[in-house]
Amino acid sequence: MAIPKEGSNIQIHSYKHDGHLHRVWEETKVLKANRQLVIGANDHTLVTESDGRTWITREPAICYFHTELWFNIISMIRDDGIYYYCNLGSPFVYDKEALKYIDYDLDVKVYPDMTYTLLDEDEYEYNRLHMGYPEVIDHILKRNVDKLLRWVRQRKGPFSADFIDTWYDRYLSYRS
Repeated sequence: MAIPKEGSNIQIHSYKHDGHLHRVWEETKVLKANRQLVIGANDHTLVTESDGRTWITREPAICYFHTELWFNIISMIRDDGIYYYCNLGSPFVYDKEALKYIDYDLDVKVYPDMTYTLLDEDEYEYNRLHMGYPEVIDHILKRNVDKLLRWVRQRKGPFSADFIDTWYDRYLSYRS
């Protein structure tokens, strides 16, 4: 697998289990990259949905992707604190075109006080049946929801106190 170059801009593509393109983030600055991990940042970036609709993100965000975890974490920096949107999905691959992963519908929203809400369980159940998610994927995703929630409770990885400050400062250094 290729490794994106730190300081470069990449696209992020999410797909659905059936292979169709779900969403594209046009530009994310790579802050750290190695064979297992990509940390990126974006602000007011163009997002294109599978139906062609577009929108612009509203705030700076730090993005965390890993090759061994079945989730990724988007940390949104807002005036009233850090909000986290966590997508349950396949580990990422990078192929020089984009960072890519399969979105498996389940999401966890984490608030600045570290309370959280599991989202889209109905969508997951519908797609699990209609797209034929294998049972092994269902088990992997449920284990990774548990792992993700442990990270939240333990303030691990992107949920740690210094993570966002460190990576947002790095992002700002590229913008100056």
